[in-house]
Amino acid sequence: MTKNQGSKLAMKMAIALAIGLLCGAGCIFLRESLISSGQASTWTFINNLLFQDITAEGATNAIGIFYILGQIFINALQLIIIPMVFTSITLAICDMSDAKKLGRISFKTIKWFLITSFIALLFAGAVGFAVYHLGGFSVGEVGELTAAAGKAGSNPLLIFIQAVPNNIFDVFSNNGRVLSIVVLAVVFGLAILKLGDKVTVFKKLCQEINDIVVVFLSYVVNNFGPAAIFVLITRTFAIYGIDHLKPALTYVVTTIICLLLFLFVAYGIIVRLTTGLSAKKFIGKISKVALFGFSTSSSAATLPLNTKTTTEELGVNEEIASFVLPLGMTVNMNGTAIMQVIAAIFIAASAGYQVTFGNIALIAVLALIASVGTPAAPGAGAVILFTILTAMGYTNDPALLAYSLILAINRPIEMLVTSLNVVGDSATSVIVAKSENMLDTDKYNTKDNHYNKK
Repeated sequence: MTKNQGSKLAMKMAIALAIGLLCGAGCIFLRESLISSGQASTWTFINNLLFQDITAEGATNAIGIFYILGQIFINALQLIIIPMVFTSITLAICDMSDAKKLGRISFKTIKWFLITSFIALLFAGAVGFAVYHLGGFSVGEVGELTAAAGKAGSNPLLIFIQAVPNNIFDVFSNNGRVLSIVVLAVVFGLAILKLGDKVTVFKKLCQEINDIVVVFLSYVVNNFGPAAIFVLITRTFAIYGIDHLKPALTYVVTTIICLLLFLFVAYGIIVRLTTGLSAKKFIGKISKVALFGFSTSSSAATLPLNTKTTTEELGVNEEIASFVLPLGMTVNMNGTAIMQVIAAIFIAASAGYQVTFGNIALIAVLALIASVGTPAAPGAGAVILFTILTAMGYTNDPALLAYSLILAINRPIEMLVTSLNVVGDSATSVIVAKSENMLDTDKYNTKDNHYNKK
């Protein structure tokens, strides 16, 4: 995807979201007007034609055009959850063969990926729990939607037992066992890494499946995303009203603030503390990469510009950048992890589940694992969120409705998530290169270099 194409898609998504909000607000006004004037039957007809859940009891004669279109889009995204998670993580583990050659460099790279991820998850968990504790994510009765009691009486540690499958075929045919897929992917990846050149066909098959998944996901999001956003947000307003969207607004604002703080403050501080280099210069030079990532919402599409900026403007040796940046594009997803933690807490709270420190810790671990398997393509972050929800048992009807709402309103957040992810890869490159004396500090400190003049 070119920058122009990414900008056009972002504009289409923004326009679709704005129109959906306007149409949804119009539906709320129309519904309230019809009901208050004694014409509830007219609204019932409109609701059955456009918005009704046709799987609900008593909806056999409903058409539910918006519901059908929205569910088709969501199903299309969920269709590729299993192959996406399995192939992405398996291939990420296989690529660690390069890390063996790089030795000390690879150790430092992975170490800083983990450190920055831990900081991001700790930050997101603390903010998410604070907002939850203040009641920002609470939902009471809204129309026909009532906050459910959720899953009770089960030990959260059971997820570790359930993560290890006893039937591989059952796991691959059940979206509810995505965490088991993660475990299988790690096992397969380590086994392939151990066997080396003895395994070529299966690795190539995984790569080809992963390529198909990324193309499919990009096609669905790029071609049907704007229309789906309009359908989902309009139906959400029309069915559940503004009261149900209040906690969603809190989710959006909370997540955006967290992402912006981490992007423009945390990374600069980390670079400054670990290298002694100017945080201002780092943020200034990498800002164009962040903007391009925001426009395309794809780490893969941003990789060429990120590599060029990191080597030519920030002075990172090409040997470091050529290893850290592609690896980071696959496994270093701090922005994705932050979004998933806050989104999972929002969904749990809005669906009536109890949120504790233990729950948040497990969500953070799952977010870290799931973000490693997130393909560098638009829409992947919201899809992989389903991994966390199923693993935590957040699968009642209100939870799935909240998940649908996330899909509807998450486009601006995913764009910002991509910016955070690609900047994090570059920051790690700078840190590792400086520790190995493979950073050209003159390039880093120069305000205007040959790249800027081109």
